[in-house]
Amino acid sequence: MKLQSALKQYFGYDAFRPGQEEIIRNIMDGKDVVAILPTGMGKSLCYQLPGYLFEKPVLIVSPLLSLMQDQVDQLKQMGEKRVVALNSFLTVDQKRYALHFLDEYRFIFASPEMLLQPQVKARVQEMELSLIVADEAHCISQWGFDFRPDYLRIGEILSETNRPPILALSATATDTVLEDIQSYLKMKSPFHYVHAVNRENIHLVKKLFSEREEKIEWIIEHVKNTAGPGIIYTQSRSKAEAISLQLLQQNISAAAYHAGKEAQDRQFIQQQFLAGHLEWIVATNAFGMGVHKENVRQVIHETMPATLSNYMQEIGRAGRDGKKAVAFLLYCEGDEQFAKFIASEDLPKNIHVDRFTEVIATGEQPQSLLANGEMSEVVFRVLSYWLARESAEEVKSRMMNLQIKKYEEVQLVLKLIKHSDCMRKQVVQYFGQQLTKQQEYCCSNCGIEISELVEERDISKTMIKMTNWQHRLKKILLINS
Repeated sequence: MKLQSALKQYFGYDAFRPGQEEIIRNIMDGKDVVAILPTGMGKSLCYQLPGYLFEKPVLIVSPLLSLMQDQVDQLKQMGEKRVVALNSFLTVDQKRYALHFLDEYRFIFASPEMLLQPQVKARVQEMELSLIVADEAHCISQWGFDFRPDYLRIGEILSETNRPPILALSATATDTVLEDIQSYLKMKSPFHYVHAVNRENIHLVKKLFSEREEKIEWIIEHVKNTAGPGIIYTQSRSKAEAISLQLLQQNISAAAYHAGKEAQDRQFIQQQFLAGHLEWIVATNAFGMGVHKENVRQVIHETMPATLSNYMQEIGRAGRDGKKAVAFLLYCEGDEQFAKFIASEDLPKNIHVDRFTEVIATGEQPQSLLANGEMSEVVFRVLSYWLARESAEEVKSRMMNLQIKKYEEVQLVLKLIKHSDCMRKQVVQYFGQQLTKQQEYCCSNCGIEISELVEERDISKTMIKMTNWQHRLKKILLINS
């Protein structure tokens, strides 16, 4: 079957988006592929269409449970029944059933942690797969902005399987991250598709403040007078809750979204935002992956992100419909210190390395360090991986180099804020690309009129949304009381 006909038959689309056809043709030819496609450019179709054309199952390794569930739900809504997610949400009986019938599924989603469990690993290795997909593949790289140590071990499984083609997918990746992806996945002369990182319809605006309180005041006033939908990114859960409360007090339908909320509450908020009942989400970076809302008009960074990759990933939630959208980056002197703290928060310190090796030397179980609260789960996982492969001194050196690199990344974001060079040019060059033309509406440094980019808020429409949202919220509170 021709790819064009298959696209129409299985998805109802008349044409591929840029890059999709090239990527799929190389997969169908049995080649490994690294595909860097911006948020909203249809990465999932690059493995879904081959899944319908191949007779054997496709394994998708996904780092986030929420992202995995979202992708499973989307496939089921399309009428696909042969899809399963292997994750911690499964009961013992559900997991046993899924593993027994695993080769009957067309799409198998699994977290890296689940894939490494002996029972699951053995079952996967005895299967014939048509394709293995590493979704959000930047998580494989220690230099990536969302490093997951368990993801590094996917290569161990791949080397032992009846190896099918591998597809590595990400929205953003620097050359260093691309090298890591290719190396850790043991890819064989992969075909590379790297889409232009520039999103012409997203206009970049920076705003500088002398006091942090002024940023919040500006956000409230701005949101009160301009049209959403929009996402406000902040670095802490408490600040997300505080800002969303202030917006609600101004009769703006808003909700906080972060990892501290129950999974069902996060899912409900996400659904309400997608349905248009919520104007604004105030979120930590827990929000975003797998969220497909076409008409987000504004993204506001209340505090500076720790990397330019983070920044591009998050502003990429805006303007997926191709219409004008604006990304606001707010800054107050000293914000970079908090960004450095966030960037290195989950990096093991020397004291963690010493304590970990001390516990192992005494014959204790390292898990006791988690139970005692001596280190976070992320620190524990990073040390578990590296101390099994390197000496304590080598790990300390590695972590020091990584911290230096992360601080350098923060400085690049600070340069974006403080320098007078075109913001778009700075971001594009960070990813090793060049701008092909000068845009009419570009960024703060090139001159931009915000009033021409954002619409005024229609109070009559938003009041109806507010009433709907409040009604649903009251129902939840009654159910949970």
